[in-house]
Amino acid sequence: MKPIRLTAAAMIVGLSTAAVAAENPMVGGAEMFANKTIVENAVNSNDHKTLVAAVTQAGLVDTLNSKGPFTVFAPTDAAFGRISEQSLNQLLMDEHKSQLAQILTCHVVAASVMSDAIAAMISADGGAHPVHTVGGCTLTAQMKGGTITLTDENGRSANVTIADVQQSNGVIHVIDRVLLPKQ
Repeated sequence: MKPIRLTAAAMIVGLSTAAVAAENPMVGGAEMFANKTIVENAVNSNDHKTLVAAVTQAGLVDTLNSKGPFTVFAPTDAAFGRISEQSLNQLLMDEHKSQLAQILTCHVVAASVMSDAIAAMISADGGAHPVHTVGGCTLTAQMKGGTITLTDENGRSANVTIADVQQSNGVIHVIDRVLLPKQ
């Protein structure tokens, strides 16, 4: 199995997908604009308030506003709701900033990879493809019933619920669970 890397083939597939991706898709009740950054779009999504607060607390706003490219697997507020309120509040404390940053960067790949490229890599690797993240985590991408799923190193799985939300500095794939580094 080969990890996701920004290869010429992935760039070609990603560019062709971007050309046919829905213009200004809706996420969390807000239009997502391909000419805005990941952060500029995320702040408008009603489904990503917790993610935006966590990115701000972890000091990652400037990074996710930078040129990129990035692929962000963006957990919704409902995904964060699967974490106990006490644990989430603790993570958002200043003294846990580095742990929060690692969790968030385990949702980020340093390449812009559209869903058809991910699906092709899964297929080429016999049904499971390792995804190496900026945070040092390895997620396993698979197809289940036509949906891309990502499984973290602890066995937690997230489904991509909205794919290919093009940004000026990458792409967002909305997911339904927070993925965690190996414990």
